[in-house]
Amino acid sequence: MPRFLSARPDARLIPLPWGTPLSEWSSDHLVALPRGISRHVVRFIRVEDEIYAAKEVIEHLALHEYRLLQDLARIDTPAVEPLAVVTGRHSPDGQPLDPILLTRHLRFALPYRSLFTSGVRPETVGRLIDAMVVLLARLHLVGFLWGDVSLSNTLFRRDAGEFAAYLVDAETGELHDSLSAGQREHDLHLARINLFGEFLDLQAGGQLDAALDPLTLVEQIEARYRDLWAELTGAEEFDESQMHRIESRVRRLNALGFEVAELDITTDIDGTSVRIQPKVVDAGHHSRRLLRLTGLDTEENQARRLLNDLDSFRARTDQQSADEAVVAHQWLTECFEPVVRAVPQHLLAKRDAAQIYHEFLDYRWYRSEAAGAEVSLREAARGYVNDVLQRLPDEAVPAAGDGYPDV
Repeated sequence: MPRFLSARPDARLIPLPWGTPLSEWSSDHLVALPRGISRHVVRFIRVEDEIYAAKEVIEHLALHEYRLLQDLARIDTPAVEPLAVVTGRHSPDGQPLDPILLTRHLRFALPYRSLFTSGVRPETVGRLIDAMVVLLARLHLVGFLWGDVSLSNTLFRRDAGEFAAYLVDAETGELHDSLSAGQREHDLHLARINLFGEFLDLQAGGQLDAALDPLTLVEQIEARYRDLWAELTGAEEFDESQMHRIESRVRRLNALGFEVAELDITTDIDGTSVRIQPKVVDAGHHSRRLLRLTGLDTEENQARRLLNDLDSFRARTDQQSADEAVVAHQWLTECFEPVVRAVPQHLLAKRDAAQIYHEFLDYRWYRSEAAGAEVSLREAARGYVNDVLQRLPDEAVPAAGDGYPDV
């Protein structure tokens, strides 16, 4: 009888065929979802309305990754959610089988190869690189040494016009109180090697735009990481006549999706110069504000876009002095919810609700520009569904009963 190590056990998992190697599970228990390259056998398991990613791996690595993912979840770090480790597995003839690590499927998230399948424009590759850089910086800020930085160990979710990146493989990771410069450089070195190989692989398969050079791409990743890290943690000095630069620094960090919990501000002895440095930086400034106002739990750039629309709604309805929470409720019921309700049920697997609203805003703007007048919300929602959404591929879970493709 297998053993389940889990903080939130799901009794529906018990009857599954744990005595069978994961590679031999029948399609009755599996679901077809895109997955990245892995050293281990990985499958997606459907348990009624839940989807779990299952990875077969030796016991000490499974336990290490499970506990590490739990730690990352506790400090609100972008990573997949661990569910359980299944140990004590044996085949019918008594042969021991490797444990299985179970994580919750991250809805609407895609491995990088799925994004490159139909060809990706150079500017989209740049947005993927930016998402990867932000993820690496966020991990380093909390003291996480990745140890195997790569696109294959990352999942990407659409986040308004950008992407949000999530850690999907923490097998080689280590969590420390903080990282030294040498440890961060080690991760950067690994990123350079691994991503160069992955971009070369895409190039060889004809999936990388001819205008993009793998070496230039990895150099961009390194340069962008260093710029972001300096913005997040670097000290800045100026004289007292430039005190506005404190607010400017905070605004730049907010625009990057980070919130400054505390600033270390010091002045020299004669008071002629000021030195500031962020001491504690948390991610999710805009998404937390949107969640507080509306209850919508979104990615950071989606939250920024929706908050901009909320601010525009406040101005259009002349409610600048009204309570923010009251205006947010009106915007939710008069703008956001009518657009989402306009999407037929069978198209909801195309995008999550926040992404749908972001794309609707783009569509409405273009239609209004072409018409030379504001297109109504109802007309724009109907046009977006017919002209855009129904032509997009599904990015959520397929319907129950779909099998798993040959691998």
